[in-house]
Amino acid sequence: MGIQTATSEFQSVNLIPRTIYQEEHLMFGQAISDFAQKEIIPYHEQWEKDHQVSRESWRKLGEAGFLCIQAPEEYGGLGINDFRYNAMFCEMISRTGFGGPAVGYPLHSDIVAPYILHYGTEKAKHKYVPKMISGEYICAIALTEPGAGSDLQGMRTSIIDKGDHYLLNGSKTFITNGYLSDVVVVAGKTNPALGAKGTSMVIVDSTMKGFSKGKPFQKIGLHSQDTCELFFDNVEVPKENLIGEEGKGFGYMMTELAQERLIVALSAVALSETYLDATIAYVKERQAFGKKVSEFQNTKYKLAELASDVAIARVFMDRCVELHNEGKCDGATASMAKMRLSELQCKVADECVQLHGGYGYMWDYVVARGYADARVQRIYAGTNEIMKELISRKILS
Repeated sequence: MGIQTATSEFQSVNLIPRTIYQEEHLMFGQAISDFAQKEIIPYHEQWEKDHQVSRESWRKLGEAGFLCIQAPEEYGGLGINDFRYNAMFCEMISRTGFGGPAVGYPLHSDIVAPYILHYGTEKAKHKYVPKMISGEYICAIALTEPGAGSDLQGMRTSIIDKGDHYLLNGSKTFITNGYLSDVVVVAGKTNPALGAKGTSMVIVDSTMKGFSKGKPFQKIGLHSQDTCELFFDNVEVPKENLIGEEGKGFGYMMTELAQERLIVALSAVALSETYLDATIAYVKERQAFGKKVSEFQNTKYKLAELASDVAIARVFMDRCVELHNEGKCDGATASMAKMRLSELQCKVADECVQLHGGYGYMWDYVVARGYADARVQRIYAGTNEIMKELISRKILS
């Protein structure tokens, strides 16, 4: 039995009918699934060796119309202001079982692009967004620093006003899409004395002198995802590349991080379904002690538990998507989704490895890759400990 990969089934192990998607969303999802079968799955093994997906895959995504679909038509986008399409994209890429593409592609469109679309200057939008849509420019966001981690208020990167430009100095680490990035939204301090109120954000592109990248990290999982350090040495950033207003960067982050955490949660539940689907197929075929593994009571009961957990998670995730589509999903709810569903992903991956026995430890199996990929979901986009802090503030306010 070889690598287990995507399915075009939208219900899969979930026994509860889903209601958030209409026919047009399902057609869009099928198109993404078809694209993944042709343009992602056959190349993923090589991408893992390269520690990055190919630039060609980004351009093909752009040609297919799958990048930054929410961008207005004036910038070359489709102007689709229905988050269910974004959710479907994230879900179907995750259904490949490959965590790297499931992280990198949505980050570009659903995490980085909103900062530029919502707060960028018109000059910056016209300069960068069309090429972000086409896949010619690959995007990253640089918040985390070597000495700060999830403590965004502790960042030391400086953005100093020099009159006709900003001077950017500092470094960022664990940057998804970092090595391939052409456009990076960078957070730093324009006024360190003001703490969070002195935080601003700017757009940096790879043509700017003084901007450099470290080699992709050798990670436990997400081997096809290019993650690296970024360095800024007296980078001169044009004034028109300021995101919004000076000193309001932290507020922008608090607004946009809710969607980032929903994206993590969306991939977590879809990947959990993928691991479970692969395991159900495996135990129906694998035999031990003269009968199929699926016939053992332990297997049946464990699968029943996992399927129930995933079904409950899916219903909550679908509701979060509905609320977010209506502009009603607050940060605490998004934090709940990110925390619980990333924990579930790790649990499902672990249990599915166990049900595979020794084969679950073999890299050709989607559950092995999933086991390695899942762990970081509880760390990035704010650690789950930070999620608990944010949730507790809301419920105790």
